[in-house]
Amino acid sequence: MKMVMAVVEREETARVLEALIAAGYAVTFGESRGGFLRQARQTLFIGVEAAKLNDVLSIIKNNCRSHVESREAENELVMQVAPRRTFAEVGSAAVFVWDIDRFETY
Repeated sequence: MKMVMAVVEREETARVLEALIAAGYAVTFGESRGGFLRQARQTLFIGVEAAKLNDVLSIIKNNCRSHVESREAENELVMQVAPRRTFAEVGSAAVFVWDIDRFETY
């Protein structure tokens, strides 16, 4: 068994969840915050049989779209010298997969 943790942009979460649920996967999720631009994200947890892992990863990949966002530098000293913009690719999912040795429900 595998555990998939996908950190997805909030605006894309509904599309990813709907696709996973339509394919028969159970998903647990919660809000998280962090990354380069400190934006809110949803963290999805999907327990899946190893044989179905590639299907889950394909669903996530096909329902997330990356794009580039920019933001002004927050350091006032930097802003006084020369305004700087920072750029980061966002919107794509960050996906982690690990083995599950044991799974039980109570």
